[in-house]
Amino acid sequence: MRPALALVSLSATLALAGCGHLPWQARQSAPPPKVGPVGPSQASQASALDTTTAAQKQAALAAGSKGALHRLGATTASLGADARQGFWLRTALVTQPEKGRVELGSKRLAVDLLPGTGPKDGGSQLSLGAYRALGLSLTDLPKLTVYGP
Repeated sequence: MRPALALVSLSATLALAGCGHLPWQARQSAPPPKVGPVGPSQASQASALDTTTAAQKQAALAAGSKGALHRLGATTASLGADARQGFWLRTALVTQPEKGRVELGSKRLAVDLLPGTGPKDGGSQLSLGAYRALGLSLTDLPKLTVYGP
């Protein structure tokens, strides 16, 4: 009976020794992919994704100074992940889509205000086109003053 136990033990050891070459282990031991530096390459990617033209940006900036709108509040915005093009702000300051504007310092930009969730003073998302029209870096978290009807 002992020789049978030794044979089983030897077989199990040999079977496990072959496991060192399984594909899943090779993936685990592969070096991590290299991440490129943050910098100008991001700007070129942003310009490739932003389909708004310079003329559209100028028009939105000019239209931001027009119209009788009232102050809805202030919000901190991050770059929106929505694939929607154009100039928009997703914010809890509105409950239905409306035309409005955002202000950042002396810059005023006409935007579509879209209902969002979260606190009214933060958690808003601003479109890529709006970020670029306001001259923001993609990692900025601007505090915007929001105006609507």
